[in-house]
Amino acid sequence: MTGNNSVDVVVVGAGFSGLYAVHLLREQGLTIQGFEAGADVGGTWYWNRYPGARCDIESLYYCYSWDEELAREWEWTERYAAQPEILAYANRVADKHDLRSSFIFNTRVEAAEWDDQAQQWTVRTSDGQTWSARFVVLGVGALSAANIPDLPGLANYTGQIYHTGQWPHEGVDFTGLRVAVIGTGSSGIQVIPKVAEQAASMTVFQRTANFTMPAHNTPADPELRAEVVEDWAGVRQRMRTSSYGLDVQPPTESLLEVPAEEARATFDRKWQEGALTAILQAYNDIVRNPEANDIAADYVRDRIREMVHDPQVAEDLVPSGYHFGTKRPCLDTNYFDTYNRENVELVNVRRDPIVEVTAAGIRTEQAEREFDAIVFATGFDAMTGPVLSIDIHGREQTLREKWAEGPVGYLGLQSAGFPNLFTITGPGSPSVLSNVVVSIEQHVEFVADLLARMREQGARVVEATAEAEAEWSDHVQQVAGYTLYPHTDSWFMGANIPGKPRVFLPYIGGVGNFRAKCDAVAANDYEGFAIS
Repeated sequence: MTGNNSVDVVVVGAGFSGLYAVHLLREQGLTIQGFEAGADVGGTWYWNRYPGARCDIESLYYCYSWDEELAREWEWTERYAAQPEILAYANRVADKHDLRSSFIFNTRVEAAEWDDQAQQWTVRTSDGQTWSARFVVLGVGALSAANIPDLPGLANYTGQIYHTGQWPHEGVDFTGLRVAVIGTGSSGIQVIPKVAEQAASMTVFQRTANFTMPAHNTPADPELRAEVVEDWAGVRQRMRTSSYGLDVQPPTESLLEVPAEEARATFDRKWQEGALTAILQAYNDIVRNPEANDIAADYVRDRIREMVHDPQVAEDLVPSGYHFGTKRPCLDTNYFDTYNRENVELVNVRRDPIVEVTAAGIRTEQAEREFDAIVFATGFDAMTGPVLSIDIHGREQTLREKWAEGPVGYLGLQSAGFPNLFTITGPGSPSVLSNVVVSIEQHVEFVADLLARMREQGARVVEATAEAEAEWSDHVQQVAGYTLYPHTDSWFMGANIPGKPRVFLPYIGGVGNFRAKCDAVAANDYEGFAIS
């Protein structure tokens, strides 16, 4: 292709997906233009700068495995790295491999339209430019479209409003302020203890209590790091073939087949481990069997009650009405202890609903409270939201039209009717049910290998077939149906966004099984993709 604004590949997003896509595709000699809405690299870790933001995958494993040299030289300071350290790591990767030079920052991709005759995409950006590209790779992240609920009167509020996913880079000082926090999902559970330490008073508005376990975060263990680095190839292989993209052995025992005392002892040990999937993976039937799930859930509920002094507050914080693990489980630091502070109040909005936001604060059915600041920890329009924020026109329709009743696609990578367009860790892939860096690497490498095969064949267009797409989309829902996940209103099901179709968004069949499927597809001449 020729012309100043013509490239082989447009890459959208400078998070872990976009950075690796630029690196790998550039190494193949393709011309690349990346776009990033933010001012620098980092993706999730560029935007989510709220107090307490940290990863809940152990730092040693939440990093690129393809750069072994960097893995050997980079030293994490904590078992679970905080946002500034992960962002520093992303910057180090960008510096080492000169990745910034391929990006235009502070620029959103607003639209992309396929030209069937020219066999290329026309991409329009927020700076008024248009670009031609044979391929578009969307590394927009699964959790990047912030969700602020449409509360009555919100526009009238005169105090400060923040969302955890769009945090001011200069930080926020809550000292002496009256603060409301709305939401008790993963980001809420992280931000609430930190805000409570600063604020004169903090009121938490909770709709659904969450299962969360203590992280028992510690300084990094140099001995463990040495072991991991020494066995880097083995660790990498085990993560890539595991269920969740972690170096963890899958459980083999049924919870229903062990004595209660033994199960309790196992849960006690897993609780002390402070790992995201420790209790979920203690036994092999916790996410599949309601009876087993109840036993595990009751264990966690009992531990919550032990930590909260006020019996009514404790009961409000005990999750009920859904299966343990079917909303994203969380790791926390002093979350439940925070509710023992005198400056913290919990409002159960199922019992006392929010009526409106006033100029001075928030009015519920039972009380009106004034606040200097409101923090929305209300999550994201997950998985589909970031993709559909771009106006994408395929051969015959827009992607928003095609996904009107829920996303359909092949391997989370492509949707029929949208040639040469790839989503990294898109709907229908392990994505948010995995150590996402492992899943990102697998997807980017699959795309890079596919494009290399196309060049060998002299092919210009690749597109998922309608048959392969339908079969895979059915499989994603079928496998989810073997578990308890679809029975819960969660963002995995799109239930947090009014009007969003209720389908299970990620693939729950496991990272290793998904990789094996993709490898088989590639070995069988990219079965399910039409290459021309």
